[in-house]
Amino acid sequence: MTDTPNRVAALGECMIEMFRRPDGSLTMGFGGDTLNTAVYLARLGTPVDYVTALGDDSISDGMVAAWAAEGVGTGHVLRVPNRLPGLYLIETDASGERRFLYWRDKAPARELFALPQTPELSKALEGYGIVYLSGISIAILGEEGRERLFELLQRVRARGGKVAFDTNWRPRLWPDIGTARTAFDRMLRLTDIALPGVTDLRDLYGDADADAVLARVRDAGVGEIVLKLEQPGCVVIENGEAVEVPAQKVATVVDTTAAGDSFSAGYLASRLRGEGPVDAARAAHRLAAAVIQHRGAIIPREAMPA
Repeated sequence: MTDTPNRVAALGECMIEMFRRPDGSLTMGFGGDTLNTAVYLARLGTPVDYVTALGDDSISDGMVAAWAAEGVGTGHVLRVPNRLPGLYLIETDASGERRFLYWRDKAPARELFALPQTPELSKALEGYGIVYLSGISIAILGEEGRERLFELLQRVRARGGKVAFDTNWRPRLWPDIGTARTAFDRMLRLTDIALPGVTDLRDLYGDADADAVLARVRDAGVGEIVLKLEQPGCVVIENGEAVEVPAQKVATVVDTTAAGDSFSAGYLASRLRGEGPVDAARAAHRLAAAVIQHRGAIIPREAMPA
């Protein structure tokens, strides 16, 4: 049996974010896909802990303090002496398109399942109701770390917990597509709630369309699927049937950062409250619609939908 059936453990990496303004000045923040989901889960009233590794520097201290202020549990944030978090720089061209430059090869999060504290951490995670992670989470760990993660996920499920997985395919994080496909195949077979994107799995596997992507995830044995479509909307599997749930219309899209991350939070929070998959997808669309009308990954609290 799980120790905390309604508590979520969100696993991944948070990085230092530097944004270059048109005048050349820089502003600093932080960001990460599963961290964004954890913040929105906390705002929606879902008990959630963030699971990652950081350095022992002042910036890492600031990250942990900011997460705690949002209501995200930080008891499973491992700290590594004399190390720094990864960093990325955002540049925007004249047309508004963004470009990302990364410095993350030495980030402590890459060693999350190879640290002295790892056995104790893994034991604690076995008792969670849901362990949530993404394609980025599995990419940064490397083969040995992924193997330890997969073993942990098997134990989570054996104790009655569920694994939720957002595909978030980022080809630059993988040494080759064969390694990525093997890892995703394993991950999908360990997943109870899948939140795949059509573009993610089409680009990874070469699947022809949404139907082919949906068939692939179903064939992996995933029981609950929320397929994010290329056009605004998703397909939910409810009672064995595929139901399309259109996205909420938005007059002006300001910034799509964290649209998918917030969608995952809205869906999981609703499901944990006992709502059905279709109603949960509608709630997820409402949150994502609010997020894309504001700049940045985390919107002001007052902008959160009711």
